[in-house]
Parts: sequence; C-alpha cells; structure tokens
Amino acid sequence: MDGRVVGCCLIGKGVKEKQTYNDAKHFAISAKIPELTNKNRTLVVQYSIKFEQDIECGGGYIKLLSGYVNQKKFGGDTPYSLMFGPDLCGTQTKKLHVILSYQGQNYPIRKDLECQTDKLTHFYTFILRPDASYSVLVDNRERDSGSMYTDWDILPPRKIKDVKAKKPADWDDREYIEDPNDVKPEGYDSIRAEIPDPKAKKPVDWDDEDDGLWKPPKVPNPAYKGPWKRKVLQAAHVQKFEDDPDLYVLKPIKYVGIEVWQVKAGSIYDNILICDDPQYAKQVVEEFMVNNREAENEAFEEAEKERRAQEEKEAQRAREEGERRRRERGSRYGDKRRRRRAPLVTQHLVS
Repeated sequence: MDGRVVGCCLIGKGVKEKQTYNDAKHFAISAKIPELTNKNRTLVVQYSIKFEQDIECGGGYIKLLSGYVNQKKFGGDTPYSLMFGPDLCGTQTKKLHVILSYQGQNYPIRKDLECQTDKLTHFYTFILRPDASYSVLVDNRERDSGSMYTDWDILPPRKIKDVKAKKPADWDDREYIEDPNDVKPEGYDSIRAEIPDPKAKKPVDWDDEDDGLWKPPKVPNPAYKGPWKRKVLQAAHVQKFEDDPDLYVLKPIKYVGIEVWQVKAGSIYDNILICDDPQYAKQVVEEFMVNNREAENEAFEEAEKERRAQEEKEAQRAREEGERRRRERGSRYGDKRRRRRAPLVTQHLVS
C-alpha cells in the first residue's frame, strides 16, 4: 500500500466521528480514498463503533469497495470487496460479519463470530495476510483466526449432494487404481534382493577342506526394487483441487462505505483505519484505551445511574398514582355502600 488511511475517512475534514440518527432508517455514506492493493502484503482494516442506543436490530459494519462507485447511489446493492463488523437483532443475533468477494460472488465466513453488545466503544480489526491466513480482533484481543482455504467456501469443489442420487452398482470407491498400461519389465523377477559383495576377498588363512567352500558375504542389491507392482493413477471420478495463489488478493480498494439499517439509531463510527501494519493498528487501539476508556466507563456508569434513578422516579410516580386511584375507587365504593344501607323513613299521612 502507498500509505495509511488513518482516522474517520468517511467524514469531512475537521469532523471526528459519524453518528446515525432518526430511528427505523437506512443509512448509506461513502468516501473515496487513494487506491490501494493488498497483493504481496498484509491488509489491516480497523474501526471503532459505539452503540449508544439500545439498537434492538441493525448493522454496525463497514464495507471496502472496488472499481467505480456512484456515491450518490451507494446502497445495499452496490458490490463490495469486504464487509466487516457487527450485526445485531434482538437477543439472539449478535453476529460479527466477515464477508469476502471472490470473482464477483460474496462468501461469508463459515464460523459463528459474536460481536460486543454493550454501550461502550469497541474496536474491530480484520487482518488478512499473503498466505491467506487471517485474524479477527476485538479491542486488540484475538477473537478468531484461521485460513481462507478452510473458513470460507470459496475454492472448488462447491457442489452440494443430490439427495435423490443413488450410488451406481459399478461405482469404484478407490481413489487410486492400477495403471492397466504398466507392464512388468522382462527379467524383473530374476533380480535378487541380495548379491555377493564384489569387494569381499577370501581370507588368506581360509582352508576349504576345514572351513568349507568360501562364499563372499551378501549385500543389498541396488538394482532390486522389491516385488513388482503396477503404477497407480488417480481415478477419473476424483475431483482435483485447483489452487489460486492470489486467493487473498482483493480487487484494488477505492472507497470505504457505511451502509446499514437500524431500528434505533445512535451508533457512533470513528477511527477508521486501512493499513498494512498490524502493530500500528494495535497502537491506535492502545492509545484510545489509555486516553478514553476510563473516562468513558465513568460516563457510562453515571449515565446508567441517572437512568436507574429516573426509572425509579417514574416507577414511584406510577405507584403513587395507582395508590391514589385505588383510594378514589375505595371512596366511591364506600359512598355507594352507605347509601344502600341507609334506613328507610316511613312518612305517615294524617287524614
């Protein structure tokens, strides 16, 4: 890469962060960046997000875009090279997306990665190396790692089993079979496993009459190759693996984008970084944690304290209102009972 893109490159000059607003809305914004490629070098994508709201259901991911993008029409249908970040919905979905594009098709990671769900700022980091290995970090802690070869269904074979298919009666399960065209060389069986040692000499004190007929010791025959077997060939039905040495290479990146739907808005994006130096990315997170985490925790605790106090205040008002209504109902009920029990007065008429 020609250099680092540091900070929130989606925001205009002088603006530190970007926050979604208005509930139940679709948000889309993008920024053009200097073109970069990860061929023969490590790619690091990192950013921070803070869910100040109870998001309920919505995304918090970013996208790297290649080729020409009409930024005025940027949206969910715009092709991307990488989609990375959290996606939440209710208490069940806490997904951390890592979706890679390969030859025009998007491939999600096969693993179930979970994101953070609290209201603090968290850093998400994706590292992709030239050997196709990767790491996913949250707040500088490795959440997962592996290889594109095993954790994405990108390379062939990409066929699913036909549930209606039946195994042919003449199907051969062997992966390798003997080569029918391989013929045993003439005289192969006459080659002995051992031969007399050509360097051996009869001892000078050897007596054939007393010691018997001298024979040189035997040594392994270098020409002997063991019992003859036909060569084996891979069966025709076995599908061969075809490697792509550029599997890890994304199309040249030209834009960074945010494109999400949120039921409740209020997410804060910041600290977007694209570089080739994992150590530098780590340093960015460390500096933020040192300078901001304690204050953020204190502010969060204070806000939670005020929220709980407000909830208790509202609950107390509700209890008092309920008690007042019960007293009113009791008073009205008592008046009715007293009226029903009042003695009847008989009036005598004097003629």
